[in-house]
Amino acid sequence: MKYARLTKEQFEEMHQEFINFLATQSITADEWEKIKKDKPEAAEEELDIFSDLIWEGVLNKVEYLEHFSPNQIFLFRITEATIELIAIKVENEAIDITTREGYQWLQTNLMDDTVNIYTSTRVISDDRNKDIFALIKQGANITKGELYGYFLDVVQG
Repeated sequence: MKYARLTKEQFEEMHQEFINFLATQSITADEWEKIKKDKPEAAEEELDIFSDLIWEGVLNKVEYLEHFSPNQIFLFRITEATIELIAIKVENEAIDITTREGYQWLQTNLMDDTVNIYTSTRVISDDRNKDIFALIKQGANITKGELYGYFLDVVQG
């Protein structure tokens, strides 16, 4: 398995897609029930293959990721060749930017001496989606990139 198995909830949401997936392999609903009962390892393998297909489709479309922690924000822009990072770090222990108050403090105090903004770019490995999935596993969320765009303007002055 290349990524991670979908959760029970995700499988429930993708019920129709999973039925279509089984149909492409000429597996009927009755046959699927029989496979689950008689060959659980084969059923597990089908679930893993389907999960990887879904992840692959999602990861192919990812352009932006965000990761928040109490004192840092990591904003990623993923291109075909690179992962660009804008990192915002608050050196003030009293500020937790994962809270509404802390985030509002950051918005009004961007130029404060305790706020540091860094940028970095690295080349993507041979497996773009695996790089993206690693960031998601570490807690990053897929976004539309509004925050990245905002801080890009700040950085570029």
